Parts: sequence; C-alpha cells; structure tokens
Amino acid sequence: MSTSLNMHGARMALNRDSELRDWAEQWLKSKERAVTAGMTDEEFEKHWLYVRPERMHEGALEAVSAYRQEHEG
Repeated sequence: MSTSLNMHGARMALNRDSELRDWAEQWLKSKERAVTAGMTDEEFEKHWLYVRPERMHEGALEAVSAYRQEHEG
C-alpha cells in the first residue's frame, strides 16, 4: 500500500483486507470510546452498534492512514 490514498481507495482496502478492516474498526472504536467516556461499557457497546457503519465509512481514510503508519512506518 505505498500509493497515494483517497477515500475510495481506503474503503476498497477495508473491503478487501479483513485484517485491515478489523484493525481499523478497533482503532475507530477506541477513538469513539474516548469521545463517549461518560458511557458505561454496556451503553457504549449499544451506541457502537448504531454508529459503527457511519464511523467506518467516514473514518476509513484516517484509519487506513493510521494503519499504514503503524505497520509500514
């Protein structure tokens, strides 16, 4: 993954690489958890079920970039 990245490319990468997708989901989930620190674990898990699709979509580029930095940097 050494080419320039855009939203479409990031989303395609998530769709094609389950390891990357799992990593990205956990990374995005951690970011969301930091924002919702006042929720109990149970409340957060319920919240995550509802916001996950949106966060995965809007955060694809940022997550794939973070993955690249961590695994290729």
